[in-house]
Amino acid sequence: MSEILQKHLGFAPWTDPRTRRLPGTVPVSEADWLIRDDAFAKQLELREKLITERTQAVHRLYTGCAPAARELYDWIMRLLPGYGYGMGELIRRPDGGLVRPDPDQPLLTLGRLVAEDLCLMVPGEGGEHILGGAILCFPAGWSLEQKFMRPMMRIHKPVEKYTEDIGRRVQRLLDGIRPGIGMMRGTAHHSNAPLHNPRTEEQGRAPDGDLPFIRVERQCLFRLPETGAVVFSIHTSVIREEDLSEEQRQSLDEFPIREAA
Repeated sequence: MSEILQKHLGFAPWTDPRTRRLPGTVPVSEADWLIRDDAFAKQLELREKLITERTQAVHRLYTGCAPAARELYDWIMRLLPGYGYGMGELIRRPDGGLVRPDPDQPLLTLGRLVAEDLCLMVPGEGGEHILGGAILCFPAGWSLEQKFMRPMMRIHKPVEKYTEDIGRRVQRLLDGIRPGIGMMRGTAHHSNAPLHNPRTEEQGRAPDGDLPFIRVERQCLFRLPETGAVVFSIHTSVIREEDLSEEQRQSLDEFPIREAA
């Protein structure tokens, strides 16, 4: 069970009719992209531990995707001062943590700086996007090793709601993203799993037992202007239902959440 919990939930996808149904997107700007909430420091502490001790489990990068990873690194470095980071030979995070920037390890560095997991989607054969690189510390019941270099439809194979029609709609969404303005969507489901929950398709997405938490993913999509890769970021929140706001609890009664794609 998760030991890192939010006490407040900034984004509840079931409260907005635009984000209740797949693919359920709304615009998002780079200024509103990265999240620092009440679990930021503990999440970054866990990310550092995973990156150091389980590098192969949380990081993959296809050689052909390396330019996109470096472009993403440069872009986020430009954004960090606006989010309260102190820039220098060592970067000071808003929680006080220090990170040495390393452009030769772009995704590993970013994984130590921000709470978002970062995936790079690039066109593969037939035009369908594939997962070409990622720093993924908080998978919600899937394995980076199993999904790396797979196309979108294959990545979502175990998800019953991810039909071929949904797959085509998501591919059109990826194709239509333009540099400058991103898109945000969200998923939510009841959970008993830890933040770091890598599981194979054969294992299923969650352990058996009671489901005392609500796990929410705030997912954002941006296109990198130079390489054309699509950045898919995931900010994960895990919260007890009693810690939801009154509005969020009421909406949850009206629109019960189910595991989403």
